[in-house]
Amino acid sequence: RRKNNNTMSLSYGPLAFWYDQLTLDVPYEAFVDFYENEFSKADGEFKTVLDLCCGTGTLTWMMAQRGYEMIAADASSDMLLQAAGKAADVKIPPLFLCQEAAGLDLYGTVDAAVCSLDGMDYIPPEELPEVFRRLNLFVRPDGLVIFDIRLPEWFKSIDGEVFVDETDDMLCLWRADFDDEENCICYGMDIFSKQGRLWRRETEEHIEYAHDPEWLKSLMENAGFENVRLCSDCPQGDDGRMFIVAKRNSIY
Repeated sequence: RRKNNNTMSLSYGPLAFWYDQLTLDVPYEAFVDFYENEFSKADGEFKTVLDLCCGTGTLTWMMAQRGYEMIAADASSDMLLQAAGKAADVKIPPLFLCQEAAGLDLYGTVDAAVCSLDGMDYIPPEELPEVFRRLNLFVRPDGLVIFDIRLPEWFKSIDGEVFVDETDDMLCLWRADFDDEENCICYGMDIFSKQGRLWRRETEEHIEYAHDPEWLKSLMENAGFENVRLCSDCPQGDDGRMFIVAKRNSIY
């Protein structure tokens, strides 16, 4: 049921402009609080942080407001354009990089890397070993990697569902289809935006993979991380989300 339709845009093209208006219910502050709580329990100073798959940069901006030196990477130039517009009022503006997660290439190390709101679910399984290898390369010894995923059973529970999000000037209609063979969910999105007296229709396809948490844990351990923890007591933990926290091995 996955589609390869030439009329359909890649993820976060047309949707990038509307993303923030459609995610007003996301508890971003709770995500940042979770990260900071993990930093406080870990070794060393946490000053420089990578926001991998940063999207429109709301979390990047919030963490910069709290004094962190942020590096933000995303594969979507449209999302990064939205993110850069939020950075003007912070003391140390984030560094924005247009990079695929599996092609991450930083100028030095960071104290921690975070990846929020399904960012890791967008990465195909075959690319994850390289993603974790690169995170191990660029996170300092004893630094942290923290990311969240949607649990596989949550993805399967919305198979066949149709959802509607709207504002005064936009309507987004999206359909969820779970592909058992590929172990992923495909969202087909139709975005209608008001253009004067008319409405413009654009389409996108989003694919998220139902990564098994224990498998992710083993991949991280193979990449040189230790103390890998699966945390269900977390923001949106009652809505199918799990956080994974790991420490970069100091001697790997």
